[in-house]
Amino acid sequence: MKSPACHPPTLAAVLALACVPGSLLAQSLAPITVTATRTELPPFEVPASVDVLDGERLRGDGRAQLNLSESLSLLPGLLARDRQNQAQDLQLSMRGFGARSTFGVRGVRLYVDGIPATMPDGQGQLSHIDIASVGRLEVLRGPFSVLYGNSSGGVMQVFTEEGQGRPVLGGSVAAGSYGLRRADVKASGAAGPMGYVLSAGRLSTNGFRAHSAAEREGANMRLDWALDGDSRLTLLANSVKVEAQDPLGLSRAQFDAAPRSADPAATTFNTRKTVSQRQIGAVYERKVDADNQLRLMVYGGERATTQFQSIPVFVQNSSAQHPGGVIGLDRNYGGLDARWTTRTQMAQRPLEIVGGLAWDNMSEQRRGWQNFQGATLGVLGALRRDEDNRVSSLDPYLQATWKPDPRWTLNAGVRHSRVNFDSADNYVVPGNGNDSGGVSYSATLPAAGVSFAPSAQWRVYAAAGRGFETPTFNELAYRAAGSGLNFALRPSRSDNLEAGVKWRTAEGAATRAEWTAAVFHTATQDEIVTQSNSGGRSTFQNAGATRRRGLELAASITPARHWLAQLSYTLLDARYRDGFACVGAASLCPAPQVPAGNRIPGTARKALAMELGWRPPTGWRSGVDARYLSSVAVNDFNTDAAASFATLGAHLGYVFDLARWNIAATARVDNLTDRQYAGSVIVNEGNGRYFEPAASRNYVLSLSASYRF
Repeated sequence: MKSPACHPPTLAAVLALACVPGSLLAQSLAPITVTATRTELPPFEVPASVDVLDGERLRGDGRAQLNLSESLSLLPGLLARDRQNQAQDLQLSMRGFGARSTFGVRGVRLYVDGIPATMPDGQGQLSHIDIASVGRLEVLRGPFSVLYGNSSGGVMQVFTEEGQGRPVLGGSVAAGSYGLRRADVKASGAAGPMGYVLSAGRLSTNGFRAHSAAEREGANMRLDWALDGDSRLTLLANSVKVEAQDPLGLSRAQFDAAPRSADPAATTFNTRKTVSQRQIGAVYERKVDADNQLRLMVYGGERATTQFQSIPVFVQNSSAQHPGGVIGLDRNYGGLDARWTTRTQMAQRPLEIVGGLAWDNMSEQRRGWQNFQGATLGVLGALRRDEDNRVSSLDPYLQATWKPDPRWTLNAGVRHSRVNFDSADNYVVPGNGNDSGGVSYSATLPAAGVSFAPSAQWRVYAAAGRGFETPTFNELAYRAAGSGLNFALRPSRSDNLEAGVKWRTAEGAATRAEWTAAVFHTATQDEIVTQSNSGGRSTFQNAGATRRRGLELAASITPARHWLAQLSYTLLDARYRDGFACVGAASLCPAPQVPAGNRIPGTARKALAMELGWRPPTGWRSGVDARYLSSVAVNDFNTDAAASFATLGAHLGYVFDLARWNIAATARVDNLTDRQYAGSVIVNEGNGRYFEPAASRNYVLSLSASYRF
């Protein structure tokens, strides 16, 4: 039965809760630092909207660990959608950037152990993150994210935990609804000057929906050597393999009548996706002297993707320029980042300068085949596309932090980003000419901010920055008419403003608490928007101006020993300031002009998350959580929307600490009230299949054990 629309709490109530002393940092008694601004600082001292989650938050409370969407709801400004479709990457957006993405993550820069998980064209993916060995996750929003270059609506960094101390061998297993099975094993510790973390795991699920089964296998390694008192070397390696069926989106009628179904085209063409990725990296850090430090990072990897789509046979046969119904991408990528940090003085006050050069490169063989042979559908057919693509970026950057007074901090930085695209067409046949070509984009991206400390418990800051976002190769892949890459697309450019305040309890207070609040405004020109999206073939165009503005609140409190209460609230107004022409299919364009003032599809105006947990180190543990999301428009014309929803979850567990053994068992239930709602939407889907249903009431049983030698 379809759930009724939910009504959010009033903003006054949210503000009242947010101003109760609270602290996301209260999750851990150990000091936490983040590297979001390329210098290590506690989150409270960073003059920007920054959050950090430790690995236990991602793994704890009995989470299934299908993907990161399960554990990011307490981060304001960030929306991680529950797609219930392992054939598609996590749908992630920050302050509305990345909301339109139908393939991978875009508009948000991703890093894993300092290695870009976002390619130089701005396209990213998160499938290779090994949740079992994550040490912490950092999220940076706002103007200073532009200092990470192309497509920096926000920055997410994931770091593998560092091996130290006595050897520990552990593992976990889980079983849950819809055939979920997961098993992980991990070894960590230190041997002399070397610390190590080795992990491997396997996950399988039948899926909530029909035709949505998936399997994932992965492994991760981190080795840290203290070469001498001043030098350190970190070696990184990971691999992942994913095989998943794709149930496609559902139309409004399908979603209302049978949310667990797959679109008939999914089974007719056996839509599915396979991904295989391997990468390695190394980070060398040397303390040259008391005031200077060198950091060198190099990496390389390969990623192969094959995706079977549901494009009808008659459409593929309609033109020699059609690329077929199967996509094959073989990518090799690599790069380096060289950075120098110096600490000096200006006007006899502390000054820190960070200068560096980042180079990233990706080469891609993109091929397309028909998805049929004769009358047999869903199989690899005749070749219809073959091209070699290459994209590279070369970005020098410079940042400085100066404290003219103990209470004042000034921050400034600039990055010059140049991104080059080249394509060599190898598929030249009658009716399909040579579509080779190339294009370059460049921009100078400044950012500046100021922070003031009225007292030890308060921080007030303001910042501004200018960013840009190039089209990705997937957005360049098709033209509205004809074949070849759409080199007419221009990058979008944005002006970002933010102001915020942070508060925390005094050091040593019996009740640890913290709250933060930020307001932001982003104006964008030449926004890249969907032009058509049908049968797995998406084309894009530049619209006029857009505006994103809003409010973000986060709070937490430990009212008594072992208790933790947390809250986050986001208010986002994301709209087209200019109207623009709609030139796609009639199903996508009910009128020739998208009106100014329409909401940017894929964005929610309000999001609220709350959690209350009892978390002693041993014995019984329990917790409850609630989440609210307002309605989400599914297309540029705002003619339909995924309804607002609220969900509840709960977990109960017990932790045994027996000599050198630590054993934990947990039971978790999500969507306790069994709501029917859309966990995600496919923006501007040309067939009207916008909706990706979230799971109904579901459970997970998990058991973990570790032994310290």
